[in-house]
Amino acid sequence: MKNEAFSRFSFLTRLPMSVIAQQEIELREKVDKGIALPLMEDFYTIQGEGAFSGQAAYFVRLAGCDVGCVWCDVKESWDADQHPVIDISEICRRVAASGSRIVVITGGEPLMYNLEPLTAKLKTLGVRIHIETSAAHPLSGQLDWICFSPKKFKAPLEEVYNLAHELKVVVFNASDLKWAETHAAKINPDCKLLLQPEWSKEKGMLPLIIDYVKENPKWQISLQTHKYMDIP
Repeated sequence: MKNEAFSRFSFLTRLPMSVIAQQEIELREKVDKGIALPLMEDFYTIQGEGAFSGQAAYFVRLAGCDVGCVWCDVKESWDADQHPVIDISEICRRVAASGSRIVVITGGEPLMYNLEPLTAKLKTLGVRIHIETSAAHPLSGQLDWICFSPKKFKAPLEEVYNLAHELKVVVFNASDLKWAETHAAKINPDCKLLLQPEWSKEKGMLPLIIDYVKENPKWQISLQTHKYMDIP
């Protein structure tokens, strides 16, 4: 996190600079340890895409991303300094209050952070923990479902191919279908394979994907149904 991270905490402007510096060091240490995390948003909704589409889930969207997909629909999540750092106990309190049985950790790129403390606390609630990641950073935490969505902008780490439960490839243009196969060739045999049209290109890409899945039935289609339902 950058030195200006504390600009979002108005109370700090009334404190001496030495106190602000110490507060910043302490906050950065908490983030490094994973006991507090930059949180863009969290909400209880319906999972709109992937293998668990249609199921109720609580989303924890962590801020910060160094992958930078040009078609990303949550670019506001990229800069962690623009979002508050929240203690993981508070995140878990919100999850518990929702009554959700599934928690989806997403971003941004959530694996930029140590997720072991957060997931350990979530496990005490008896919830399933899912993650949506590009796998550009090492896996961490106690994860029940790994949705691996590789990106061309930053290569994934090899370890995820043996561990992923779901390979979800976003199709922005026709050549992405061939690119998807390069990942499918490396993934473990129990992993679900999904092709998902990028939202702004859906009208053009979906017919291609439909034909491709009919010819290659090892793949399934994932749609962003939450956008049709107009929910988060």
